[in-house]
Amino acid sequence: VQLQASGGGLVQSGGSLRLSCVVSGRSVSRVVTGWFRQAPGKEREFVAAIKSYPSYADSVKGRFTVSRDSAKNTVYLQMDSLKPDDTAKYYCAAGSGIILSEMRNGAAYNYWGQGTLVTVSS
Repeated sequence: VQLQASGGGLVQSGGSLRLSCVVSGRSVSRVVTGWFRQAPGKEREFVAAIKSYPSYADSVKGRFTVSRDSAKNTVYLQMDSLKPDDTAKYYCAAGSGIILSEMRNGAAYNYWGQGTLVTVSS
């Protein structure tokens, strides 16, 4: 299974970006796909995940939307109302057999993409 994340860039505070994660080797409808981020000097943190339904970190709820396109085997992260605190490298990850209580735990995911950098200027 391989994951290819893209869509990062530089955006002003209040702006929007859409990240994409193309998954190969496994259908996105059969795995949990998650987005995590890591800012410089900070630990990796959960952002959002989706399989049958989406799940969000409190810090992005109402601003970010995770979705998937099964025909393209791609998962998206629409990020609106971006803040400087959202600056980080964003990673997509996938895993099978992940239950609801594990979706926010990066250790539960078997496969990771290379990450895409999001920078939000104030």
